[in-house]
Amino acid sequence: MTARLAAFAAALSLAAGLAVPAHAQPDPAKVLRAVFPVAETGFDPQAAGDIYSNSINRVIFDTLYKYDYLARPYKLVPNTAEALPEVSDGGGTWTIRVKPGIVFADDPVFKGKKRELTAADYVYSWKRVMDPRIRSNSMQMFDGRFVGMEDLVGPAREGGRFDYDKPIAGLQAVDRYTIRIRLNFPDTELLANLTTTAAGAVAREVVEAYADGAGWVMSNPVGTGPYRLKEWRRAQKIVLEANPNYRDERFPGSSDPADREIVAKYAGKRLPFAGRVEISIIEESTPRLLAFEQGEVDYAAIPVDLAWNVLDPPAKLKPRLAQKGVTLSRGVQPAISYTYFNMEDPVVGGYTPDKIALRRAFSLGYNVDDEIRIIRQGQAFPATQLIPPTMSGHDPDLDGRKAYDPAAARSLLDRFGYRDVDGDGFRETPDGKPLVLKLASAPS
Repeated sequence: MTARLAAFAAALSLAAGLAVPAHAQPDPAKVLRAVFPVAETGFDPQAAGDIYSNSINRVIFDTLYKYDYLARPYKLVPNTAEALPEVSDGGGTWTIRVKPGIVFADDPVFKGKKRELTAADYVYSWKRVMDPRIRSNSMQMFDGRFVGMEDLVGPAREGGRFDYDKPIAGLQAVDRYTIRIRLNFPDTELLANLTTTAAGAVAREVVEAYADGAGWVMSNPVGTGPYRLKEWRRAQKIVLEANPNYRDERFPGSSDPADREIVAKYAGKRLPFAGRVEISIIEESTPRLLAFEQGEVDYAAIPVDLAWNVLDPPAKLKPRLAQKGVTLSRGVQPAISYTYFNMEDPVVGGYTPDKIALRRAFSLGYNVDDEIRIIRQGQAFPATQLIPPTMSGHDPDLDGRKAYDPAAARSLLDRFGYRDVDGDGFRETPDGKPLVLKLASAPS
Protein backbone atom coordinates (compact mmCIF):
# COMPACT_ATOMS: atom_id res chain seq x y z
CA MET A 1 0.00 0.00 0.00
CA THR A 2 1.45 3.37 -0.91
CA ALA A 3 1.41 6.28 1.45
CA ARG A 4 1.20 8.71 -1.43
CA LEU A 5 1.85 9.14 -5.09
CA ALA A 6 4.50 11.80 -5.20
CA ALA A 7 5.41 13.26 -8.56
CA PHE A 8 6.13 12.49 -12.16
CA ALA A 9 9.75 13.51 -12.52
CA ALA A 10 10.60 15.84 -15.35
CA ALA A 11 13.84 14.69 -16.96
CA LEU A 12 16.12 17.55 -17.91
CA SER A 13 19.48 17.47 -19.60
CA LEU A 14 21.95 19.93 -21.00
CA ALA A 15 23.89 19.46 -24.22
CA ALA A 16 26.62 21.57 -25.75
CA GLY A 17 25.77 20.96 -29.38
CA LEU A 18 27.20 17.66 -30.71
CA ALA A 19 27.47 17.73 -34.50
CA VAL A 20 26.82 14.52 -36.43
CA PRO A 21 29.05 13.39 -39.33
CA ALA A 22 27.37 13.21 -42.68
CA HIS A 23 29.09 10.03 -43.81
CA ALA A 24 27.82 6.55 -43.02
CA GLN A 25 30.49 5.23 -40.63
CA PRO A 26 31.04 6.60 -37.11
CA ASP A 27 33.65 9.33 -37.09
CA PRO A 28 36.55 8.20 -34.84
CA ALA A 29 37.38 11.84 -34.20
CA LYS A 30 33.86 12.57 -32.97
CA VAL A 31 33.87 12.13 -29.20
CA LEU A 32 30.83 12.44 -26.96
CA ARG A 33 31.77 13.25 -23.35
CA ALA A 34 29.17 12.44 -20.71
CA VAL A 35 29.04 12.16 -16.93
CA PHE A 36 27.56 9.77 -14.37
CA PRO A 37 26.60 10.89 -10.84
CA VAL A 38 27.14 7.40 -9.40
CA ALA A 39 29.87 4.83 -9.96
CA GLU A 40 29.15 1.84 -12.16
CA THR A 41 29.21 -1.80 -10.98
CA GLY A 42 30.40 -3.47 -14.15
CA PHE A 43 29.37 -4.71 -17.54
CA ASP A 44 27.76 -8.12 -17.27
CA PRO A 45 24.16 -7.67 -18.44
CA GLN A 46 22.80 -10.57 -16.39
CA ALA A 47 24.63 -9.60 -13.19
CA ALA A 48 24.62 -5.78 -13.18
CA GLY A 49 21.62 -4.16 -11.56
CA ASP A 50 22.32 -0.42 -11.40
CA ILE A 51 21.04 2.04 -13.98
CA TYR A 52 24.47 3.42 -14.86
CA SER A 53 26.11 0.07 -15.59
CA ASN A 54 23.07 -0.94 -17.58
CA SER A 55 23.14 2.25 -19.64
CA ILE A 56 26.55 1.01 -20.84
CA ASN A 57 25.31 -2.56 -21.24
CA ARG A 58 22.48 -1.20 -23.37
CA VAL A 59 24.92 -0.13 -26.10
CA ILE A 60 27.26 -3.12 -25.84
CA PHE A 61 24.70 -5.93 -25.80
CA ASP A 62 21.61 -6.50 -27.92
CA THR A 63 18.14 -7.53 -26.84
CA LEU A 64 15.65 -9.12 -29.20
CA TYR A 65 13.30 -6.16 -28.86
CA LYS A 66 13.61 -2.46 -28.14
CA TYR A 67 11.44 0.65 -27.95
CA ASP A 68 11.03 2.89 -30.96
CA TYR A 69 13.11 6.00 -30.28
CA LEU A 70 10.41 8.42 -31.26
CA ALA A 71 7.04 6.68 -30.86
CA ARG A 72 4.66 8.13 -28.24
CA PRO A 73 3.01 6.26 -26.60
CA TYR A 74 6.03 3.97 -26.39
CA LYS A 75 6.08 1.18 -28.94
CA LEU A 76 7.96 -2.12 -28.96
CA VAL A 77 9.75 -3.03 -32.19
CA PRO A 78 12.13 -5.82 -33.25
CA ASN A 79 15.83 -5.29 -32.64
CA THR A 80 17.77 -8.50 -33.33
CA ALA A 81 14.52 -10.40 -33.84
CA GLU A 82 13.02 -10.73 -37.30
CA ALA A 83 9.57 -9.78 -36.05
CA LEU A 84 7.39 -9.67 -32.97
CA PRO A 85 6.85 -13.11 -31.36
CA GLU A 86 4.47 -15.60 -32.90
CA VAL A 87 2.17 -16.45 -30.00
CA SER A 88 -0.01 -19.57 -29.94
CA ASP A 89 -1.71 -21.97 -27.48
CA GLY A 90 -3.58 -19.12 -25.84
CA GLY A 91 -0.36 -17.31 -24.98
CA GLY A 92 1.44 -20.43 -23.77
CA THR A 93 3.87 -20.84 -26.69
CA TRP A 94 6.07 -18.15 -28.21
CA THR A 95 8.23 -18.51 -31.31
CA ILE A 96 10.92 -15.88 -31.95
CA ARG A 97 13.26 -15.77 -34.92
CA VAL A 98 16.68 -14.11 -34.69
CA LYS A 99 18.00 -12.13 -37.66
CA PRO A 100 20.86 -14.00 -39.35
CA GLY A 101 24.18 -12.30 -40.03
CA ILE A 102 24.56 -10.36 -36.77
CA VAL A 103 28.04 -10.83 -35.30
CA PHE A 104 29.73 -10.16 -31.97
CA ALA A 105 32.52 -7.64 -31.56
CA ASP A 106 35.93 -9.14 -32.20
CA ASP A 107 37.62 -10.78 -29.22
CA PRO A 108 40.60 -13.15 -28.86
CA VAL A 109 38.27 -15.82 -27.48
CA PHE A 110 36.81 -16.20 -31.00
CA LYS A 111 40.26 -17.08 -32.42
CA GLY A 112 40.14 -14.62 -35.29
CA LYS A 113 36.76 -15.73 -36.63
CA LYS A 114 33.54 -13.78 -36.85
CA ARG A 115 31.12 -15.10 -34.24
CA GLU A 116 27.47 -14.98 -35.31
CA LEU A 117 24.65 -14.29 -32.89
CA THR A 118 22.31 -17.29 -32.63
CA ALA A 119 19.18 -18.41 -30.84
CA ALA A 120 21.33 -20.51 -28.50
CA ASP A 121 23.02 -17.34 -27.21
CA TYR A 122 19.71 -16.00 -25.95
CA VAL A 123 18.77 -19.34 -24.39
CA TYR A 124 22.12 -19.45 -22.58
CA SER A 125 21.89 -15.80 -21.47
CA TRP A 126 18.38 -16.21 -20.05
CA LYS A 127 19.48 -19.31 -18.18
CA ARG A 128 22.21 -17.17 -16.61
CA VAL A 129 19.49 -14.89 -15.23
CA MET A 130 18.00 -17.93 -13.48
CA ASP A 131 21.29 -19.36 -12.21
CA PRO A 132 21.31 -18.73 -8.42
CA ARG A 133 25.09 -18.35 -8.51
CA ILE A 134 24.79 -15.21 -10.66
CA ARG A 135 22.41 -13.57 -8.16
CA SER A 136 20.76 -11.61 -10.94
CA ASN A 137 18.59 -8.66 -9.94
CA SER A 138 16.36 -9.60 -12.86
CA MET A 139 15.53 -13.16 -11.82
CA GLN A 140 11.91 -12.23 -11.16
CA MET A 141 11.24 -11.55 -14.85
CA PHE A 142 11.76 -15.22 -15.73
CA ASP A 143 11.16 -16.95 -12.39
CA GLY A 144 8.40 -19.55 -12.69
CA ARG A 145 7.69 -18.69 -16.32
CA PHE A 146 9.40 -21.37 -18.40
CA VAL A 147 8.15 -24.95 -18.37
CA GLY A 148 10.81 -27.16 -16.78
CA MET A 149 13.10 -24.35 -15.58
CA GLU A 150 12.68 -25.41 -11.97
CA ASP A 151 14.43 -28.68 -12.88
CA LEU A 152 17.58 -26.59 -13.33
CA VAL A 153 17.03 -23.97 -10.67
CA GLY A 154 15.87 -26.26 -7.85
CA PRO A 155 19.07 -28.35 -7.49
CA ALA A 156 21.23 -25.23 -7.89
CA ARG A 157 19.40 -23.52 -5.02
CA GLU A 158 20.30 -26.48 -2.85
CA GLY A 159 23.99 -26.15 -3.66
CA GLY A 160 24.12 -28.27 -6.77
CA ARG A 161 25.38 -27.29 -10.20
CA PHE A 162 23.24 -25.29 -12.60
CA ASP A 163 23.38 -27.46 -15.72
CA TYR A 164 23.39 -25.15 -18.73
CA ASP A 165 23.50 -28.12 -21.10
CA LYS A 166 20.34 -29.74 -19.78
CA PRO A 167 17.46 -29.08 -22.19
CA ILE A 168 14.11 -27.96 -20.84
CA ALA A 169 10.77 -27.87 -22.62
CA GLY A 170 10.12 -24.19 -21.92
CA LEU A 171 13.25 -22.63 -23.40
CA GLN A 172 14.77 -24.12 -26.54
CA ALA A 173 16.80 -23.12 -29.56
CA VAL A 174 14.98 -25.34 -32.07
CA ASP A 175 17.39 -24.33 -34.83
CA ARG A 176 20.19 -21.82 -35.34
CA TYR A 177 17.87 -18.82 -35.48
CA THR A 178 14.64 -19.92 -33.77
CA ILE A 179 13.76 -19.71 -30.07
CA ARG A 180 10.72 -21.55 -28.77
CA ILE A 181 9.31 -20.60 -25.37
CA ARG A 182 6.69 -22.60 -23.51
CA LEU A 183 5.19 -20.77 -20.53
CA ASN A 184 3.56 -22.08 -17.39
CA PHE A 185 0.97 -19.32 -17.81
CA PRO A 186 0.28 -16.53 -20.33
CA ASP A 187 2.69 -13.75 -19.42
CA THR A 188 1.65 -10.24 -20.40
CA GLU A 189 4.93 -8.78 -19.09
CA LEU A 190 7.33 -11.02 -20.99
CA LEU A 191 7.62 -8.97 -24.16
CA ALA A 192 8.54 -5.82 -22.22
CA ASN A 193 10.98 -7.85 -20.10
CA LEU A 194 12.76 -8.98 -23.27
CA THR A 195 13.78 -5.34 -23.87
CA THR A 196 15.73 -5.11 -20.60
CA THR A 197 19.51 -5.38 -20.52
CA ALA A 198 19.39 -8.63 -18.54
CA ALA A 199 17.74 -10.24 -21.58
CA GLY A 200 20.66 -9.24 -23.81
CA ALA A 201 22.76 -11.90 -25.48
CA VAL A 202 26.23 -12.92 -24.31
CA ALA A 203 28.45 -15.56 -25.89
CA ARG A 204 29.02 -18.61 -23.72
CA GLU A 205 32.68 -18.89 -24.66
CA VAL A 206 33.25 -15.30 -23.47
CA VAL A 207 31.69 -16.06 -20.09
CA GLU A 208 33.68 -19.27 -19.69
CA ALA A 209 36.92 -17.49 -20.62
CA TYR A 210 36.58 -14.40 -18.44
CA ALA A 211 34.18 -15.17 -15.58
CA ASP A 212 35.33 -14.41 -12.04
CA GLY A 213 34.67 -16.53 -8.97
CA ALA A 214 31.05 -15.40 -8.85
CA GLY A 215 30.47 -16.29 -12.49
CA TRP A 216 30.34 -12.61 -13.47
CA VAL A 217 32.02 -11.05 -16.51
CA MET A 218 32.09 -7.42 -15.45
CA SER A 219 35.41 -6.42 -17.03
CA ASN A 220 35.23 -8.13 -20.43
CA PRO A 221 31.92 -7.32 -22.10
CA VAL A 222 31.62 -8.68 -25.62
CA GLY A 223 28.33 -8.05 -27.37
CA THR A 224 26.75 -7.30 -30.72
CA GLY A 225 25.74 -3.70 -29.95
CA PRO A 226 26.96 -0.42 -31.46
CA TYR A 227 29.80 0.06 -28.99
CA ARG A 228 32.50 -1.95 -27.25
CA LEU A 229 34.48 -1.23 -24.11
CA LYS A 230 37.81 0.43 -24.88
CA GLU A 231 38.96 1.55 -21.42
CA TRP A 232 37.68 1.30 -17.87
CA ARG A 233 39.02 2.88 -14.70
CA ARG A 234 36.54 1.80 -12.08
CA ALA A 235 34.49 4.65 -10.59
CA GLN A 236 36.54 7.17 -12.61
CA LYS A 237 36.22 6.82 -16.36
CA ILE A 238 34.56 4.61 -18.99
CA VAL A 239 35.57 4.82 -22.65
CA LEU A 240 33.54 3.22 -25.43
CA GLU A 241 34.44 2.98 -29.10
CA ALA A 242 32.20 2.21 -32.05
CA ASN A 243 31.99 -1.50 -32.83
CA PRO A 244 33.27 -1.95 -36.41
CA ASN A 245 31.26 -5.19 -36.67
CA TYR A 246 27.98 -3.45 -35.94
CA ARG A 247 25.23 -4.07 -38.46
CA ASP A 248 23.64 -1.39 -40.64
CA GLU A 249 21.12 0.33 -38.36
CA ARG A 250 19.55 3.71 -39.21
CA PHE A 251 18.01 6.51 -37.21
CA PRO A 252 14.22 6.05 -37.37
CA GLY A 253 11.66 8.29 -38.96
CA SER A 254 8.52 9.74 -37.41
CA SER A 255 5.30 11.32 -38.63
CA ASP A 256 4.80 13.23 -35.38
CA PRO A 257 5.02 16.99 -36.04
CA ALA A 258 6.94 17.36 -32.77
CA ASP A 259 9.77 15.28 -34.29
CA ARG A 260 9.95 17.18 -37.58
CA GLU A 261 13.23 18.94 -36.80
CA ILE A 262 15.12 15.92 -35.49
CA VAL A 263 13.82 13.68 -38.28
CA ALA A 264 14.87 16.19 -40.92
CA LYS A 265 18.35 16.22 -39.43
CA TYR A 266 18.99 12.57 -38.64
CA ALA A 267 16.46 10.20 -40.24
CA GLY A 268 18.16 7.50 -42.29
CA LYS A 269 21.66 8.20 -40.98
CA ARG A 270 23.64 5.19 -39.91
CA LEU A 271 24.05 4.52 -36.18
CA PRO A 272 26.02 5.15 -34.08
CA PHE A 273 27.01 8.74 -34.85
CA ALA A 274 30.01 9.19 -32.54
CA GLY A 275 33.11 7.04 -32.86
CA ARG A 276 33.98 7.36 -29.19
CA VAL A 277 32.12 7.98 -25.93
CA GLU A 278 33.94 9.07 -22.77
CA ILE A 279 32.07 8.96 -19.46
CA SER A 280 33.41 10.51 -16.26
CA ILE A 281 32.04 9.70 -12.81
CA ILE A 282 31.49 12.85 -10.72
CA GLU A 283 29.33 12.16 -7.70
CA GLU A 284 28.95 15.68 -6.28
CA SER A 285 26.36 17.76 -8.10
CA THR A 286 28.22 21.09 -7.98
CA PRO A 287 31.50 19.90 -9.57
CA ARG A 288 29.45 17.85 -12.06
CA LEU A 289 27.59 20.93 -13.25
CA LEU A 290 30.81 22.96 -13.18
CA ALA A 291 32.50 20.38 -15.43
CA PHE A 292 29.72 20.87 -17.94
CA GLU A 293 29.84 24.65 -17.81
CA GLN A 294 33.63 24.57 -18.33
CA GLY A 295 33.22 22.42 -21.44
CA GLU A 296 34.69 19.24 -19.97
CA VAL A 297 31.56 17.24 -20.81
CA ASP A 298 29.08 17.62 -23.67
CA TYR A 299 25.99 16.21 -22.01
CA ALA A 300 24.80 16.20 -18.41
CA ALA A 301 21.55 15.70 -16.55
CA ILE A 302 20.71 18.76 -14.51
CA PRO A 303 21.23 17.93 -10.81
CA VAL A 304 17.82 18.20 -9.20
CA ASP A 305 19.20 20.31 -6.36
CA LEU A 306 20.76 22.80 -8.78
CA ALA A 307 17.94 23.31 -11.28
CA TRP A 308 17.67 27.02 -10.51
CA ASN A 309 21.41 27.43 -11.15
CA VAL A 310 20.77 26.79 -14.83
CA LEU A 311 17.08 27.56 -15.27
CA ASP A 312 14.91 30.59 -14.84
CA PRO A 313 11.47 29.56 -13.54
CA PRO A 314 9.60 27.66 -14.65
CA ALA A 315 12.04 25.99 -17.07
CA LYS A 316 13.86 28.46 -19.30
CA LEU A 317 17.60 28.14 -19.85
CA LYS A 318 19.54 30.98 -18.30
CA PRO A 319 20.83 33.49 -20.88
CA ARG A 320 24.50 32.93 -19.98
CA LEU A 321 24.16 29.26 -21.01
CA ALA A 322 22.02 29.90 -24.08
CA GLN A 323 24.64 32.37 -25.31
CA LYS A 324 27.25 29.59 -25.15
CA GLY A 325 25.19 27.38 -27.47
CA VAL A 326 23.89 25.11 -24.71
CA THR A 327 20.56 23.48 -25.49
CA LEU A 328 18.01 22.19 -22.99
CA SER A 329 16.16 18.92 -23.51
CA ARG A 330 13.21 18.51 -21.19
CA GLY A 331 10.74 15.65 -21.01
CA VAL A 332 8.53 13.67 -18.66
CA GLN A 333 10.04 10.44 -17.44
CA PRO A 334 7.77 7.40 -17.88
CA ALA A 335 7.92 6.67 -14.16
CA ILE A 336 6.54 7.76 -10.80
CA SER A 337 8.17 8.42 -7.45
CA TYR A 338 6.27 7.25 -4.40
CA THR A 339 6.55 6.51 -0.70
CA TYR A 340 5.31 3.24 0.74
CA PHE A 341 4.78 1.76 4.18
CA ASN A 342 6.48 -1.27 5.67
CA MET A 343 3.35 -3.30 6.41
CA GLU A 344 5.28 -5.44 8.92
CA ASP A 345 6.34 -2.43 10.99
CA PRO A 346 4.70 -2.53 14.44
CA VAL A 347 3.81 1.18 14.34
CA VAL A 348 2.54 1.83 10.80
CA GLY A 349 1.86 -1.72 9.57
CA GLY A 350 -1.22 -3.84 10.01
CA TYR A 351 -4.86 -3.63 8.95
CA THR A 352 -6.68 -2.65 12.11
CA PRO A 353 -8.73 0.56 11.82
CA ASP A 354 -6.26 2.61 13.86
CA LYS A 355 -3.31 1.59 11.63
CA ILE A 356 -5.28 2.32 8.46
CA ALA A 357 -6.23 5.72 9.92
CA LEU A 358 -2.59 6.46 10.75
CA ARG A 359 -1.46 5.78 7.19
CA ARG A 360 -4.27 7.91 5.81
CA ALA A 361 -3.23 10.72 8.13
CA PHE A 362 0.32 10.52 6.84
CA SER A 363 -0.98 10.83 3.28
CA LEU A 364 -3.30 13.72 4.09
CA GLY A 365 -0.53 15.54 5.95
CA TYR A 366 2.11 15.38 3.22
CA ASN A 367 2.32 18.35 0.87
CA VAL A 368 3.30 17.01 -2.56
CA ASP A 369 3.13 20.49 -4.12
CA ASP A 370 5.72 21.76 -1.63
CA GLU A 371 7.98 18.79 -2.44
CA ILE A 372 7.81 19.68 -6.12
CA ARG A 373 8.36 23.38 -5.48
CA ILE A 374 11.18 23.11 -2.93
CA ILE A 375 12.92 19.74 -3.11
CA ARG A 376 12.46 19.13 -6.84
CA GLN A 377 12.80 22.84 -7.68
CA GLY A 378 9.69 22.82 -9.81
CA GLN A 379 10.86 20.02 -12.12
CA ALA A 380 8.07 17.50 -11.58
CA PHE A 381 4.32 17.05 -11.91
CA PRO A 382 1.89 15.71 -9.32
CA ALA A 383 1.09 12.05 -9.95
CA THR A 384 -2.61 11.72 -10.63
CA GLN A 385 -2.61 7.93 -11.16
CA LEU A 386 -0.35 4.89 -11.25
CA ILE A 387 0.29 5.17 -15.00
CA PRO A 388 2.51 8.14 -15.89
CA PRO A 389 2.06 10.41 -18.91
CA THR A 390 3.52 9.15 -22.23
CA MET A 391 2.50 5.58 -21.32
CA SER A 392 -0.40 3.66 -22.80
CA GLY A 393 -3.31 3.66 -20.37
CA HIS A 394 -2.68 7.11 -18.91
CA ASP A 395 -5.92 9.06 -18.58
CA PRO A 396 -5.29 12.82 -18.67
CA ASP A 397 -8.76 13.45 -17.23
CA LEU A 398 -8.25 11.25 -14.15
CA ASP A 399 -7.07 12.79 -10.90
CA GLY A 400 -6.98 10.28 -8.06
CA ARG A 401 -4.89 12.34 -5.66
CA LYS A 402 -5.78 12.84 -2.02
CA ALA A 403 -6.03 16.50 -1.11
CA TYR A 404 -3.40 17.97 1.20
CA ASP A 405 -5.41 18.50 4.38
CA PRO A 406 -3.41 18.61 7.64
CA ALA A 407 -6.53 19.54 9.61
CA ALA A 408 -8.26 16.37 8.45
CA ALA A 409 -5.09 14.43 9.26
CA ARG A 410 -5.02 15.75 12.83
CA SER A 411 -8.72 15.06 13.24
CA LEU A 412 -8.21 11.47 12.06
CA LEU A 413 -5.37 10.97 14.53
CA ASP A 414 -7.47 12.41 17.36
CA ARG A 415 -10.36 10.11 16.52
CA PHE A 416 -8.22 6.99 16.68
CA GLY A 417 -6.30 7.82 19.85
CA TYR A 418 -3.05 9.30 18.52
CA ARG A 419 -2.75 12.24 20.91
CA ASP A 420 -0.07 14.58 22.26
CA VAL A 421 -0.32 13.35 25.83
CA ASP A 422 2.76 15.03 27.32
CA GLY A 423 2.47 18.32 25.43
CA ASP A 424 5.81 18.13 23.60
CA GLY A 425 4.20 18.62 20.18
CA PHE A 426 4.55 14.96 19.21
CA ARG A 427 1.78 12.44 19.18
CA GLU A 428 1.85 9.05 20.81
CA THR A 429 0.28 5.79 19.67
CA PRO A 430 -2.84 4.62 21.54
CA ASP A 431 -0.62 2.41 23.71
CA GLY A 432 1.64 5.33 24.68
CA LYS A 433 4.60 4.85 22.34
CA PRO A 434 5.96 7.98 20.58
CA LEU A 435 5.33 8.65 16.90
CA VAL A 436 8.24 10.08 14.96
CA LEU A 437 6.09 12.31 12.73
CA LYS A 438 5.01 15.80 13.70
CA LEU A 439 2.35 17.20 11.41
CA ALA A 440 3.10 20.72 10.28
CA SER A 441 0.50 23.44 10.14
CA ALA A 442 -0.94 24.42 6.80
CA PRO A 443 1.26 26.99 5.06
CA SER A 444 0.11 30.56 5.33
